[in-house]
Amino acid sequence: MAGNPLNNPNWAPELANLVDRYVGMVRDKVTGKAVVAVRGIVFGVIVGFTSIAAGILAVILGTKLLQRLINIGGAIDRDSSVWVSYMVMGGILFLAGLLCMRKRHTPQAEATT
Repeated sequence: MAGNPLNNPNWAPELANLVDRYVGMVRDKVTGKAVVAVRGIVFGVIVGFTSIAAGILAVILGTKLLQRLINIGGAIDRDSSVWVSYMVMGGILFLAGLLCMRKRHTPQAEATT
């Protein structure tokens, strides 16, 4: 018998290997899945916050570039190019929001209401 110390002089290393194998198997099944889940949550939150910040910075950059483009022609002065760029960017964002509002319901939900 493998577990009888009277017959097997290697019972201590065999028992230690058996315990180590089962502990490793349980650790891989339990903590491995938990680590993957926690990493997914953490990276998802980081990507979410980074996306929000990148979107805000993209709107600011777009507004500033639009001011420069409007001001390049020379027909509109600098002060007027600022509010014109705000109106154009606001219109673009309004249309994007309108498109998102149209897409929020599925056709099946609209038919039942």
